[in-house]
Amino acid sequence: MGKVNSYKVFARDIPKNIFSGFVVSLIALPLGLGLALASGAPPISGVIAAIIGGIVTSILGGSNVTITGPGNGLVVVVLAAITTLGNGDMQQGFLYTLAAVVVSGIIMIILGFLRLGSLGDFFPSSAIQGMLAAIGIGIFAKQIHVMLGNLDAKGSIIELIMNIPEGIKYYFTTDNTSVFYAGSVGIISFLIMVFYSKIRNRYFQLIPAPMWIVVLSVGMHYYYQYFSDAAYPIEKAFLINLPNDVLSNFAFPDFSKALELDFISAVIGITLIASIESLLSIKAVDKLDPLKRRSNLDKDIRALGLATVISGFLGGLNVVTVIARSSVNVNNNGTNRSANFFHAGFLVVFILLFATELRKIPLAALAAILVYTGYKLASPENIRKVFKIGNEQLLIFLITLITTIATSLITGILVGIISTFIIHVSINKDIMLFVRNLLKPNVLMFKEDGKYFVSVDNFSSFLNYTKLKSKLNQIPENEDVIIDFSLCDFVDHSVMENMNNYVETFKRKGGHLEIIGLDNYSTRSEHPFALRKNIPDFIKPKEGVLTKRQKSLQKIGAELNLNYLPDQKEEITELPTFGYFKARQIIKISNIISNGQCSLFDIEFSEGEMIAKQIIRASMFYIKIDKEIPKFTLDKEGVFETIYHFTGFKDISIENHPDFSKRFYLSGKNQVKIKELFTDELVLFFESNPYYHIESSDHGLLILGKERLAGVKEIKALADFGFRLQKIIS
Repeated sequence: MGKVNSYKVFARDIPKNIFSGFVVSLIALPLGLGLALASGAPPISGVIAAIIGGIVTSILGGSNVTITGPGNGLVVVVLAAITTLGNGDMQQGFLYTLAAVVVSGIIMIILGFLRLGSLGDFFPSSAIQGMLAAIGIGIFAKQIHVMLGNLDAKGSIIELIMNIPEGIKYYFTTDNTSVFYAGSVGIISFLIMVFYSKIRNRYFQLIPAPMWIVVLSVGMHYYYQYFSDAAYPIEKAFLINLPNDVLSNFAFPDFSKALELDFISAVIGITLIASIESLLSIKAVDKLDPLKRRSNLDKDIRALGLATVISGFLGGLNVVTVIARSSVNVNNNGTNRSANFFHAGFLVVFILLFATELRKIPLAALAAILVYTGYKLASPENIRKVFKIGNEQLLIFLITLITTIATSLITGILVGIISTFIIHVSINKDIMLFVRNLLKPNVLMFKEDGKYFVSVDNFSSFLNYTKLKSKLNQIPENEDVIIDFSLCDFVDHSVMENMNNYVETFKRKGGHLEIIGLDNYSTRSEHPFALRKNIPDFIKPKEGVLTKRQKSLQKIGAELNLNYLPDQKEEITELPTFGYFKARQIIKISNIISNGQCSLFDIEFSEGEMIAKQIIRASMFYIKIDKEIPKFTLDKEGVFETIYHFTGFKDISIENHPDFSKRFYLSGKNQVKIKELFTDELVLFFESNPYYHIESSDHGLLILGKERLAGVKEIKALADFGFRLQKIIS
């Protein structure tokens, strides 16, 4: 029955997905042509990748609203492969690169079957940002010269950047009219990309900015052809070159260099970037999905690999998941994979029916689209965002960026990973924290009282994040979850960012995920994604900077008209008098919500000594009582309490309340006084409320739920229980 309904929904949504696929194809066409040209490949190869990707992944993929095709990240690595493998012969180098593309696709299929879709989580966030920025700078450096009409600019990324002033001067001083007019088209196209979003006309917005560039470029050609006496001022060399018969001009891969080191290096680079770009895009698009579905990464990687193999054999580039076109799909109400299929179908129509018009587009127009794309990847705004997270993140970002530009993408990301690890070691001043605990299981998950509890031990960083992720992925997203980092010594930026993603995902699905245990950690910035370190002499947080949990506790205090103190100012001197702390050493009290009579707080204490020593953090409620009361302990009746009976500890029975005596274990020396204290009202209170461990001293009560930090919902419940108990006792 469920399948029948899903088919009905699928059929009902086809018109929406046809429209969305059409809008996406308007962007994919110029981008496919432009990305191929930027990669040093024939322009049709980018469109082939988009068509094959759309067909194959829409049928076999594991995501729902993603769009596939050639990606920005592969421009630099494919261009390097064509140049290196061809030894200057770009045409032959392209055929060798097609072979590398095919092998890369086979590797991606294998990775999918090995369920290694989670490998993308191994790369530190700031290192990935640095790599993407380097790719953006590479695209910008190469394409800005083409945008200005200079097709002959060559050299490394640094040389191309240094020669930008010369390129601008050449545009203004050249005698070649083709250069000037092509450059003018490029500059106008770039301005369209920049100001498109600022034009609020809904009819203008119906056509995406890249397609406006195509329409105006082709329109300019027709103007000179039919309405002007002057000849079209741009020579054929400055226009897109498409084969006359597209269907009979497929290029086929050449595997003759398959065993050479340069070929293997190209395969590794293409596979690495294709996998990272796809995994990042899939995770980003899942957040946009209005139906809140989660993609099957392994299935999608397999489908992308198969599409890449087919694309390579037909003369196309790698197939990856692309974020910009996927976002357009979601914004235009695409609901399932059929939108990707229809986008591919419209591209086939464009190529077969409008090839003549496409040949009228100046290369400078497509270059302008890529210059804008490159700028967005490496914009100063992205650098500012990284800097806000922490100085050390900016350092990782810059090291990765500079290394990638100076060497290669593979070297850049490897150096980024190594530098991240070195910085983490230097912050912790202890390499053994990572060496000793890297292979240990550090995530414990269990379910209690209807909610999931996840405890993370030792450290949590990009090195072992997959252990935590695998546990969280087992939890339905409509459940309540508490993740406790209080036993961790170190939590890095990548984990903090991913935890925020999980919080948003659970919120969208109707669940609730709460992160606790980070309140007393020091950070290097106020940013919620900043890394956390549990060492007292670490860089101290700024005054007034609170974690999300602390802000919630502060709000609870305000609602109850109580004072909130994140740090202990005065000791609660009565705590050591409780039997609970006779064999436990109090280390620190924090997050105190108090009115002088009642205090709710987090406490850190140790039990045992030497190799048996354990540090425990828990949330407790203390009630100060003006009159003297007998000492007692109240617990839920259980196996251990039954054993106590046989070892001489007596369970005090309250007369006329047999159910209470069965459910609770009540002990204490002065039975008479205890029975006087446990009035009918008090007994009824305990019977009708959740179980807590409760014990008394001469002038106070201590209430404890679990021997762990409580989540915000649990804090509210504990506060409610404690204040109502205080009224009855007083």
